[in-house]
Amino acid sequence: MSGLEVEVLGDALPAERVRRACVLAAATAGVEDGHVAVSFVGAERIAALNAEHRGKAGPTDVLSFPVDGATGDVAGARELGDVVICPAQAVDLQEAVVHGVLHLVGMDHETDEGEMLALQAELLAWLR
Repeated sequence: MSGLEVEVLGDALPAERVRRACVLAAATAGVEDGHVAVSFVGAERIAALNAEHRGKAGPTDVLSFPVDGATGDVAGARELGDVVICPAQAVDLQEAVVHGVLHLVGMDHETDEGEMLALQAELLAWLR
């Protein structure tokens, strides 16, 4: 596989904008090859996922479901996982994409010292 394959399900944001955001966010972790899926869903669907996977009631803006660890396959390609976004809950869809992909590559704003959110802001400035 050459390059990051981005599968976009839903049309809340143009696929090319989703792809650019995913490629840039993944590249910050040195991930240039692999696959990620980004789905835009309704509030009911994301609320069900939030309850099932995080034990939290109600809808949220973005959820990330990582698949591969840091090693990937022999060729270096990784199945990063899925990013699920609820447009009705997200203030900025492009920010939600970047946020979700940063989680897929191992960042966590709940445990770091602000690095993830600072990087997220920097990436969004590049994308605009």
